[in-house]
Amino acid sequence: QVQLVESGGGLVQAGGSLRLSCAASGRTFSDYAMGWFRQAPGKEREFVARISRKGGTTTYADSVKGRLTISRDNAKNTVYLQMNSLKPEDTAVYYCAADSSPRTAKSPGDYDYWGQGTQVTVSS
Repeated sequence: QVQLVESGGGLVQAGGSLRLSCAASGRTFSDYAMGWFRQAPGKEREFVARISRKGGTTTYADSVKGRLTISRDNAKNTVYLQMNSLKPEDTAVYYCAADSSPRTAKSPGDYDYWGQGTQVTVSS
């Protein structure tokens, strides 16, 4: 089992920044690729970003490229999502997830473990 706990969400004005963190415990953190997803009210959960086990490969949704950056610190068992130039349409609950497979996966069903989510609200 892997336990994931997100933090860092909040209310920010459009154009502002936030940094989300996701702390992992349980199994070896570096055995898992990590992803961030988000879900807005009334919408399906959508892929945001993914980082490989050692951090050498990152993948982003087109809607966040150039504004959001995923990173990880395997010594601290933590994955981050730096969010810059935020827009109202970024408002959602953000979830981190762990994937034991090395393939590049963007579907929620491909991930094995999930955190409880953290709310991000961007005001216009």
